[in-house]
Amino acid sequence: MDISVIISTYNSPEWLAKVIVGYECQKDNDFEIVIADDGSNRETRKLISEMRHLTGLDIKHVWQEDRGFRKCRILNKAILASDGDYLIMTDGDCIPRTDFVAVHRENAEQGCFLSGGYFKLPMSISQRISMLDIASGRPFDSEWLESQGYESNFKAIKLKVNHWQARICNRLTPTRRTWNGHNASGWKADALRVNGFDERMQYGGEDCEFGERLKNIGIKAKQIRYSAICVHLDHERGYVTEDMRRKNRAIRQHTKRQHIMETPFGIRQQSY
Repeated sequence: MDISVIISTYNSPEWLAKVIVGYECQKDNDFEIVIADDGSNRETRKLISEMRHLTGLDIKHVWQEDRGFRKCRILNKAILASDGDYLIMTDGDCIPRTDFVAVHRENAEQGCFLSGGYFKLPMSISQRISMLDIASGRPFDSEWLESQGYESNFKAIKLKVNHWQARICNRLTPTRRTWNGHNASGWKADALRVNGFDERMQYGGEDCEFGERLKNIGIKAKQIRYSAICVHLDHERGYVTEDMRRKNRAIRQHTKRQHIMETPFGIRQQSY
């Protein structure tokens, strides 16, 4: 099974560098990385070139001009550019634990997509995490996070459970099994069947809508939120508007009510 890890980013090279180091440290290193870049400036391009050289990772950089929030369009371009028959999708602010790719590979199953989650960090710790910290696994150690000022709560269980405990938590969690853009995976062929992401959609539920169409063609969702762990680095979302959310809600409702399987506003509408 050939795996492509698709990482979305926009003008956040400091966070992206930390994420790439996380993939350099993977126990399962048989994958390519496709950076889905929604119009970042030259600093990000330079960073990717440097990280490609420093890490030896197979990294593709798929870029489009900055015309506002167009994540769905750049993800569709990245899907087409990927060589893997299995796609792991995540964001450029999510550092993966060393077994992240391995867990996705082990749980991959025909007729399913995998639904993961994240462990959110405050800005103070996000900024403090160094490349050495990532290499040593400290951001996934709850005691280390508490020593850095993290106020522990029930969500820290994600970092504490072992493999069999994680499987039990996956079964018992009331959290819905949705396609989460920061941590989800599935077969490229299935993504193409639903025509990729709906490019009308901006921020707010665009990933879930993609997953709903996968379910509409018979693909089942499998929960791995306690097994495939990534930590989310904090950032502002100044690009989000209520109008975006309202428009996206209407599209999602239409997808659900009409049992839409293939968006007419996806990969096949574009020449790219």
